[in-house]
Amino acid sequence: MSAAPPPGTGAGAGVPAQGPDGPRAPLRIVRLANFVTPSSGGLRTALRELGSGYRAAGHEPVLVVPGAHASDQLTPQGRVITVPGPRVPGTGGYRVLTDRRRLTRLLDGLAPDRLEVSDRTTLRWTGEWARRARVPSVMVSHESADGVLRAWGVPEAAARRAADRLNLRSARAYSRVVCTTEWAAREFVRIGARNVVR
Repeated sequence: MSAAPPPGTGAGAGVPAQGPDGPRAPLRIVRLANFVTPSSGGLRTALRELGSGYRAAGHEPVLVVPGAHASDQLTPQGRVITVPGPRVPGTGGYRVLTDRRRLTRLLDGLAPDRLEVSDRTTLRWTGEWARRARVPSVMVSHESADGVLRAWGVPEAAARRAADRLNLRSARAYSRVVCTTEWAAREFVRIGARNVVR
């Protein structure tokens, strides 16, 4: 594991972030994601492009993902920290972040200015962490929870009820829920969440 760069010296440092009124202080944007493989996948591509975009805007993106081994690297998309996480059976090798204590220590140490979470399973608790730490937070919804549950064989009515309960808690925990498609946003609209953007 390589040494972490000191604050303000990571990838993208030195390029002032621009706001509507001119330069502003760069933000450390810590991004958490599950179900990311090292070599393929749409989520991996989206995360890489977001990180590159944040760097180009002068911010300091830090991506935390699960993997087989711990690592900490500076990359074109910013700093990428890999935390060991178990494989999810039947998913073709995808892993998830499940060690809440380790992740809490990591978040405390990183001291993000913003938290961005691309997961709706084992990382949902981080919205509450962000609220306690007074860090603005975003959950990015790339999919429909009830659609995923139905794909796993849960009957439609039960999937809808379970998704509504999960989504209500998520909408309350995070400052914003960003849905990447109208399809993903539909279930949040259904529960009347007011902090959803597409």
